[in-house]
Amino acid sequence: MDTIYALSTARGRAGIAVVRVSGPAATAAGVALCGALPSPRTAALRTLRRGGDVLDRAMVLRFSAGASATGEDVVEFHLHGGPAVVAAVLGALAAVPGLRPAEPGEFTRRAFENGRMTLTEVEGLGDLLQAETEAQRRQAMRGFDGALRRAAEGWRGLLIEAAALLEATIDFVEEDVPVDVGPTVRALLARVVLDMERELSGFAVAERLRDGFEVAIVGAPNVGKSTLLNRLAGRDAAIVSSEAGTTRDVIEVRMDLAGLPVTLIDTAGLREASDPVEAIGVARGRDRAQAADLRIILVEDGRLPEGVCPSASDIVLRAKADGDPGEGEGVSGATGAGVDALLERIASILSARVAVGGLVTRERQRAAVFRAKGLLESAMIGLDRGQVAELVAEDIRGALAAIEALAGRVDVEMVLGAVFSQFCIGK
Repeated sequence: MDTIYALSTARGRAGIAVVRVSGPAATAAGVALCGALPSPRTAALRTLRRGGDVLDRAMVLRFSAGASATGEDVVEFHLHGGPAVVAAVLGALAAVPGLRPAEPGEFTRRAFENGRMTLTEVEGLGDLLQAETEAQRRQAMRGFDGALRRAAEGWRGLLIEAAALLEATIDFVEEDVPVDVGPTVRALLARVVLDMERELSGFAVAERLRDGFEVAIVGAPNVGKSTLLNRLAGRDAAIVSSEAGTTRDVIEVRMDLAGLPVTLIDTAGLREASDPVEAIGVARGRDRAQAADLRIILVEDGRLPEGVCPSASDIVLRAKADGDPGEGEGVSGATGAGVDALLERIASILSARVAVGGLVTRERQRAAVFRAKGLLESAMIGLDRGQVAELVAEDIRGALAAIEALAGRVDVEMVLGAVFSQFCIGK
């Protein structure tokens, strides 16, 4: 493979910048810049030169193939983080024969191809790099740490055991085999199917946590939705006016709520609009509110917004509670009355949902697990109907192939480009 190099830390001024080189010519590249390299896995201060020009005094580390992040020979230069220093070192590496700049995600892809990471761990790393909140970090860390890989390995072990029992009956069909392996095989399959169902049931929540929850504020025109949004956001994100129908489009504000990624949505006031532009805004607001994970419904004078039927999961509040002494729980964006309680309630509802989230967080993973489960259910039906062992074993082999694809061992070439293109250069 080519030897690649890239800046692995963020661009711009910094205290330290890390330039990484990976591939068969990494050691030669290190020697070209600083002479003698330190022993593997040992850091040492070296002077980096290009010809007679001193580029920097940097901390240099070397990792041998098989004991590095990529599985290849790796040299890292921990430089002073000035842009000119980084540019000079990258320029010096470009002049070394056999080196080329890395493409996005290429270091991680080499780690995958060299068996240092599975595809589920790669996806977890991608989520970890994108995590904005504590809950996202925890979920991503489970993937990066191999939680789904370990679950898949457990399923694989049970299925191999079941397949071996069936293969024994096939191989020794001419022999007198007194033991009926059907019940044992079915019990093994049922155990795996139950576990897969549990993971699939938590997929929707896990996916929402990765992408962020949407909370829509719904109500009639001029009921205080935009004022409440601004209060929750802590800034003037929406225009506030006494004129009804000011909000014509959906306004979004991203925030971290108790470690959860939440997008607050301010929708157009729900009413029969004569203005065609406002009518479009009302229609869009209804659609987004319907698709939201949670709705805050503001009511005034005890009247629900037009066309809104609250569900059990909706939060229904009395609007403008600062000037309305009515009964029931209320909120006021103008004074902040009830806002803290509302935030706590939103966090409590969404946290309860997150608690049942599974390890499967991406559609690719869900599809692989769903296919494996379907094949195992087919195998169980075959056992119940006394189907020949060869056909049942074929379903189990298909489920094993789906699990292998989940880990990225087979049939993943068409998805690798999409997965690794999401990473930045240098990672």
